[in-house]
Amino acid sequence: MVARTALTSRTFPVVDAGDARRDRAPLGAHLSIAGGTWEAATRAREIDATAAQIFTKQANRWAEREVDATEALRFREAMAETSVRWCCAHDSYLINLASPNTELRARSLESFRTELRRCHALGLDALVSHPGNFIDDRPSGLARNVDGIVAALEAEPGPTRLLMELTAGQGTVLGSTFEEMAALLAQIPTALRDRVGVCLDTAHVWAAGYDLVAHYDEVWSHFGDTIGFSALGCLHLNDSKARLGSHLDRHELIGEGSLGADMFRRIMTDERLAPIPKVIETPKGDTPAETDGRMLHRLRAYAAGDAAASVGPADRE
Repeated sequence: MVARTALTSRTFPVVDAGDARRDRAPLGAHLSIAGGTWEAATRAREIDATAAQIFTKQANRWAEREVDATEALRFREAMAETSVRWCCAHDSYLINLASPNTELRARSLESFRTELRRCHALGLDALVSHPGNFIDDRPSGLARNVDGIVAALEAEPGPTRLLMELTAGQGTVLGSTFEEMAALLAQIPTALRDRVGVCLDTAHVWAAGYDLVAHYDEVWSHFGDTIGFSALGCLHLNDSKARLGSHLDRHELIGEGSLGADMFRRIMTDERLAPIPKVIETPKGDTPAETDGRMLHRLRAYAAGDAAASVGPADRE
């Protein structure tokens, strides 16, 4: 691929991440915003990403912030110099709209609303959010979660689509079954329904008990019948360190975990999934750009039908 230069004197991409010009849908990685949200653009260019996911603040802290016009413009201009054509954020891990604790739920709602405002200001396509933990009673927790989502969307209109992420099902977390996620979506008022969809994480649904290895077509048919492909706004492509049905959220490099290379080959050549943006959240190690680039190269090889696409720590079968 021809290298590109802009914003800095560096030459991009800095790693061989495969031919991004052949991406049928946006493909990329979760990127650090260290130094400012606009710095995600440099990291996207390093791996020739056509999709990107970011945090808009520190995900493990309650401290909130607003995005002013200067930051918004700098971010948008920087991203325009990349190949990225779809960008989302992931919200804070602390948010729990399903909590029965009045104080925690109020704090969560304010944080969630602020997250939506930042996403709208940055012009992001989507915000990925985990359903909360019900703690006490599952139906009550689901109702609280829906009420929080509705309140936030009504208070914060804007272009960013909310994508509720299917979970691994650990503890009292909601949203680990297609049926429960469908029930959540069904309770969103019709006027807001087009602003909400789902994100499916391959490692999560595997850990939740959906066998994408032995029963790939059956799982996707079940998804289509229960939730519907029109609701699918993003795929998180992650292999798993965990076993099927373990309810453990443990990501692994593509093709090197319990899901394996063949499952990802199927995803990358599945016509039903061809238009869906895809983002990796795989371990980055000590060299994030090199590792992410290697994973994108691997996925692009799968999409191209390269049966010999390598796997393993040294990219060897």
